[in-house]
Amino acid sequence: MIATRTLRRARILIVGCGDVGLRCVEQLQARRARPRVFALTRQPERVDLLRAAGAVPVLGDLDQRSRMARLAGLAGTVLHLAPPQKDGDDDLRTRRLIAALKARRRSPARHFGRKMRAAWSTKLGTSLRTASGTFSAPRLSSIVPERTLRTRRAQPAPRLRPTLVYASTTGVYGDCGGARIDETRTPRPANARAKRRVAAERQMRRATASGALKATIARIPGIYAASRLPLARLEKRTPALAAEDDVYTSHIHADDLAAILVRMATHGKAGRIVHASDDSELKMGEYFDRVADAFGLERAPRVSRAVAERQLDPVLLSFMRESRRLDNTRLKRELRVRLRYPDVDAFLSETMRSLPPHP
Repeated sequence: MIATRTLRRARILIVGCGDVGLRCVEQLQARRARPRVFALTRQPERVDLLRAAGAVPVLGDLDQRSRMARLAGLAGTVLHLAPPQKDGDDDLRTRRLIAALKARRRSPARHFGRKMRAAWSTKLGTSLRTASGTFSAPRLSSIVPERTLRTRRAQPAPRLRPTLVYASTTGVYGDCGGARIDETRTPRPANARAKRRVAAERQMRRATASGALKATIARIPGIYAASRLPLARLEKRTPALAAEDDVYTSHIHADDLAAILVRMATHGKAGRIVHASDDSELKMGEYFDRVADAFGLERAPRVSRAVAERQLDPVLLSFMRESRRLDNTRLKRELRVRLRYPDVDAFLSETMRSLPPHP
């Protein structure tokens, strides 16, 4: 009975099991009908961490096709949280993952006859030479009936059509001039990082249209949590844009994001895109100010865009060139997600209440 229940447990594979992936594992383990969770990693030193979290580590590398074969048929649901490689306009990691998931799993029944013939030929050879002459080895069909071989050869290995949830980014939209947008907005990526995400989304939709898998896409804004706040930036006094040059940014708490991804695995529609965003409508400088005030830090200095272009890191500047507000109606109506933290203020208020009082 125990073995039967184990075989019937749902199987979920997490590709890219970092902070958000571990939060997904925690939420899956809290379910009454706990699935068996696998986590792909290329770092042997993370095996103990993943196992302690309740996942089964699987060593593999999205950058090496030869190390992806074991993923075929491993799980019926895949959470693809891994980022693309760091160069090029195409997402080669996603391409290799889809190819591995589409591959037909090797079936012992399918290769029964071939293995038996190979074993028999290796052991006896095609003929045996004796003192009295040459003796032909018996045919395999005299040991295993040909009807059995034909039957087993005629049974192809079943192909699993997995459900795949892809963690994309709202950066695919580029700059929207502060407009409020929904998922029907045409992507216009402004940098190579966002172009690779668009390429991955297209691969997902093509694979879904062909019937190879069922993909649903979460476009994710800035992720925050207690361990993912811009405290170091505030302490370094890194400037923010002046109010007249500032841009709108969107946010989602890491726990809410994990809940959304897990929900999409069971309730997401094939080929559907969903904004995994909370209700916040803050400009970037306002967000920094809220965090600074909550933790008793000095607010970030404000500079004009012209000054920022000269002083700040190019990667940071790329986020300061894009302004948009996200409509998350689809998240609430279709997936019926109730956010633990509807906005950044709700999180900061709870965090402040949980801190010990000042002496």
